Amino acid sequence: MKTLRPNPSFPGGSLARRNHQDAKTQRVFLRDILGVLVPSWLRWMAAPSSLALISALVVVGGCTVGPDYEEPELSTVPDAWHQAATDGLGEGAAPLQTWWSVFDDETLSSLIERAGASNLTLREAVWRVEESRALRGVVAGARVPQVNLDADANRTDQSKNGVLGGVVPDELFEPANLFNIGVGASWELDVWGRIRRQVEAADAEVDASVEDYRDVLVTLYAEVATNYVSVRSLQERLRLAHDNVEGQENTLKLTTDRFNSGLVSALDVAQAESNLANTRSLIPTLESSLIIAFNRLAVLLAMSPGALDEELSGEVPIPTEPEAVTTALPAELLRQRPDIRVAERRLAAQTARIGVATAELYPKFSLTGFLGLQSTSAGDLFSTDSINWSIGLPIRWNLFAGGAIRSQIAAEKARTEQLILNYERAVLLALEEVEDAMASYEKEVARRGHLTNSVDATQRSLDLVLTQYRAGLTDFQNVLDTERSLLLRQDDLASSEGLVIKNLVDLYRALGGGWDPETAQPPSTPPSSFDKDNEVKETEAEEAR
Repeated sequence: MKTLRPNPSFPGGSLARRNHQDAKTQRVFLRDILGVLVPSWLRWMAAPSSLALISALVVVGGCTVGPDYEEPELSTVPDAWHQAATDGLGEGAAPLQTWWSVFDDETLSSLIERAGASNLTLREAVWRVEESRALRGVVAGARVPQVNLDADANRTDQSKNGVLGGVVPDELFEPANLFNIGVGASWELDVWGRIRRQVEAADAEVDASVEDYRDVLVTLYAEVATNYVSVRSLQERLRLAHDNVEGQENTLKLTTDRFNSGLVSALDVAQAESNLANTRSLIPTLESSLIIAFNRLAVLLAMSPGALDEELSGEVPIPTEPEAVTTALPAELLRQRPDIRVAERRLAAQTARIGVATAELYPKFSLTGFLGLQSTSAGDLFSTDSINWSIGLPIRWNLFAGGAIRSQIAAEKARTEQLILNYERAVLLALEEVEDAMASYEKEVARRGHLTNSVDATQRSLDLVLTQYRAGLTDFQNVLDTERSLLLRQDDLASSEGLVIKNLVDLYRALGGGWDPETAQPPSTPPSSFDKDNEVKETEAEEAR
């Protein structure tokens, strides 16, 4: 049996003995480093001047300059809505979170659900939230020490004709190597709260981006519902136009028969033909508007134009309003309207920036440290004699800047005042939109009632005038006027039925409906196109292998 002997080419004999020796050498090396660094650090920390400075920084470390944010108190929010605007509206909590369910329309609910999952503007808003969260992480990173690893190796040769030529002996001009490796750290001590205010502002900006997302959600759902109602309203108007065409074709046949019988002149036939052609000319315009509404809905759902034509075709009635429509109190707007919440969060962020600017009036303190190795020989680089280190407490204080710092503070305060006014304006505009939407809804409901009566009366008039015309008791002009009036009144009624629902949708939008303040959050990690590209590349690589 062959005996295994140590390999003389390895310094430690066997591989196991060599690994053991290397580990021992590393432990000794680390012990030597700590033996040099720790006593020096403790001696520096124990120095009276260092202790006094550090103690002072600890005492003031909790100080945060600049104003603390407080939400503005508003005197412009009434306790109740204006009485004239709420006539006919019920009192109580409004079904704002899923307001579209009050129409009991499965197709509408499906469209809104799919829009919330696929709309491109909404997905863009999600990525804006991700961006603000990432930027917040950038700002928050300044609260912890920054650590860097540096290493380099170079070989240099000094010029004998340079400033050292003739002064330094020639043998010192030989090329030399220099190897460096080390870890450096720096940490800004947030004595005056500059970084804390930056993080505070970044937190508020994250909140604002979330509210922007919710605002897009509110607008999206309202736009989907409005376009859906437009589709149903246009379909009803087209049906009525075709019915009127059919009725006027019968009238043309009647006048033609009476003309052939010598009972009326050719004028009646020409007028009937003109009236029929005019009614037919309305149909292409309505069809064009319907195609536009189809396409708009498809794009809102991130689909190609025309993708919803088949799904939305067919005779489906216009959605109807619930028996009782209720509205929340004005004070609820401050909680429910995302645009008001955005304005408030932007104001909070800007208030924190006053503190960031104010902190520039005071000195900045940092802790720095370096631990490294330096040697002219690579073989000696990891010996204890190659250790070099430093510890410092640098201070930087901008003593004179020509008034720039105080001017910056003044600018931040001016921006804050602007955002206070912007917040108050957002509240007033929200109140205005709700009052306008309530008034528009109620008045359109009243108009629809009058139009319904008008259509019924005009239909009865047409039946009577046709009977009289057949009996020769009236001229054809009365028939023409009544047919034209019926077409207009029916078209107005169909438009009004759609407008009532659109105004109700606008009321829910003005109230900030479409999301739940307790649960509506954008996706935390939306799918990234970069991730998809990487998956495709990995799949192609696997197939190639």
